[in-house]
Amino acid sequence: MNIIVLQHIKIEDPGYIKDLMLADGFKLTTIELDEGEKIPEDLSKFDGMFCMGGPMDTYMEQEYPWLIEEKKKIKEFVMNLKKPYLGFCLGCQLLGEVIGGKVVKSKPAEIGIMDINFSNKKDEDKLFSKFPNTIKSLQWHSYEVQDIENNKDVTLLASSPITKYQIFKYQNHAYGIQFHIEIKDTTVSEWGCVPEYKKALEDQLGNSALEKFNQSAKDNIKDMNNYSTILYDNFKKLL
Repeated sequence: MNIIVLQHIKIEDPGYIKDLMLADGFKLTTIELDEGEKIPEDLSKFDGMFCMGGPMDTYMEQEYPWLIEEKKKIKEFVMNLKKPYLGFCLGCQLLGEVIGGKVVKSKPAEIGIMDINFSNKKDEDKLFSKFPNTIKSLQWHSYEVQDIENNKDVTLLASSPITKYQIFKYQNHAYGIQFHIEIKDTTVSEWGCVPEYKKALEDQLGNSALEKFNQSAKDNIKDMNNYSTILYDNFKKLL
């Protein structure tokens, strides 16, 4: 399988799911957009697309002009080629915008290990049917997708008390996941070195929050890795 991975900062890769893909012998083509790498012209050769998180936001096209081309390529892959797509955090928001939604500031930001509550649509979904009705996962976002409820091709799969669209799918092949199910046990400490992430964390939870957040993530990492495995095993069936 040939997977294209769109990254916006080197430390935000598909994490635990990347390890699973490499163990299965998948060919990964990583495009580091923030370093000036270009998305290939021909996307038809890829079986699936992962679009990861990042410290920028979808509206920042002036500061990050490559966002313009990225949105076009996501639209081509998802809406024209109709190929499997998984978007995490920023990747979720980019999908939401591409299919006609808006990305707005969360009130408040969601940062921490928090509950994700699935809708009854989960039970018939190809990726998430085997998930429990509520899971804990890592949140680290200040923006979210809204205004896609009138799109008949969109299914809401999971929410949190703050964010309605924690998981949504477009038709049956493209998924936006606002939280980070893909993390490894080193993720929080690594992300805490990114100035934008550290500021958001401290603004929300105080100056000494990183160590506590890191421990909380480690306490829940086994469950999150298990959920990543289920997600990955089911995603392979879409390819």
